[in-house]
Amino acid sequence: MQVSATLPKAERLSGKKAIAALMGNGRWDYSSHLRCCSAKGNGLEFSRMMVSVPKRNFKRAVKRNLLKRRMREAFRIQKDLIGADYDIFFIYNSREIVDFHVIREEMSVLLKKIASR
Repeated sequence: MQVSATLPKAERLSGKKAIAALMGNGRWDYSSHLRCCSAKGNGLEFSRMMVSVPKRNFKRAVKRNLLKRRMREAFRIQKDLIGADYDIFFIYNSREIVDFHVIREEMSVLLKKIASR
């Protein structure tokens, strides 16, 4: 099945109940710049994702938004690695701004790890 390389609003994780369910029974994975919490079984035909960049690490909103855009783009390009029926929450946990290629590679490793479970 070919997954389109878009990220519509329906594929963005939102809502207190959905986020609480993910945090309650999700599994955490780590890379050098990213953390992610993932859970299988959202009951939908697609995976949903959410990104966060802590204000504690980056005071300027411009820098936080840059990193969030890079994380969403990296997921959008590689979302076919995991397939459907997942909820994923990515957190940027480094204090340095890294290049898009680094984020893409780390997200690729995390998505493959999630899919292999």
